[in-house]
Amino acid sequence: MYRMRVRRALHYLAAVLGIALLIVLVLRMGTATVIHQVRAIGWGFVLILVLGGVGHLIKTWGWRLTFGCEIGNVSFARTFGLRLVSEAIAILGLPGQVIGEAARVSLLGSDVPIANSISSVTLDRGLYIVTSAFVTVAGMVAALLLVPLSRTWRFYVLLFAFGAAALLVASVVAIQKRWPVFSGTARAIGRLTWIKGWLSGKQSVVQSAERNLFDFYHETPRAFWHSLVLNLSCHGTAILEVYILLFFMGARSGLLIALVLESLTKLVNVVGALNPGNVGTYEGGNMIIARLFHISSAAGLTMALCRRAKILFWAAIGALCMTVMSKQTNQRELVYGEATVPTNASDLLLS
Repeated sequence: MYRMRVRRALHYLAAVLGIALLIVLVLRMGTATVIHQVRAIGWGFVLILVLGGVGHLIKTWGWRLTFGCEIGNVSFARTFGLRLVSEAIAILGLPGQVIGEAARVSLLGSDVPIANSISSVTLDRGLYIVTSAFVTVAGMVAALLLVPLSRTWRFYVLLFAFGAAALLVASVVAIQKRWPVFSGTARAIGRLTWIKGWLSGKQSVVQSAERNLFDFYHETPRAFWHSLVLNLSCHGTAILEVYILLFFMGARSGLLIALVLESLTKLVNVVGALNPGNVGTYEGGNMIIARLFHISSAAGLTMALCRRAKILFWAAIGALCMTVMSKQTNQRELVYGEATVPTNASDLLLS
């Protein structure tokens, strides 16, 4: 109980510090400067909102391919709404991602077997992470061509890129050969005293996710590759977002630069995962990344704010979807007396 209170207090503290950092960044840059950059983007922001919606549609399509069962009774519109619900909750940070995935399982209800629901959500998240790693590696390699780095830094970047690429190749081979690399790694890490207690209850989940991934690849290879390509396409829309924002602001642009900026932004998201919503750290990270490519800090901050506004826009629609779906689920329970998925679906995903 004491640890939980401390963890919750640190969670709130990180959120407050992140908001304070964001305010400081905007004030230091000058609100007039930021407003000027936003005006320069103008109607281009509508394109960003549309691309955000296209990205969610692509991810929904990829997710539907991972169910492993007949889902003809679940419409595309409903799964699209569930995707928005999950993303809306996920803006709260790492805990929000867990709760968001659990919401997807819960709101599917009895229309899909719970085992298939949990498996599909796990596979969907796993494929997105793998493709994110691929984009990050590609961005690191492109950075070597664009950024004038010293020999030392060039060596470190090259080492990181090759290391990440080797990890991706090893993961592909492990999937093909059904090697228990992921569960084996989890067991090895679980021997560490400081993480043993937390990870011990997650071993079954890791093994189940690993088995589902292997089965998905070997039993339905066509669906696997289609879903993988769709996830890559989703990252493509994010790269296009960066390109459009830079273009409208009159900053240095190009698809290769947009790729590098997006790949480095993904690293910022990983670092700021413990900060609820990544508020402040995301904007600050974008400013630093922009300066590496001789793009003004104001442009980097404005780009981050516009992309955050896009996220909040679709999160608001996701919140509306959650309200509507929750009411529909309650009405079905009252009329038909249908059994629903337990409300502690997050426990099913994590324990």
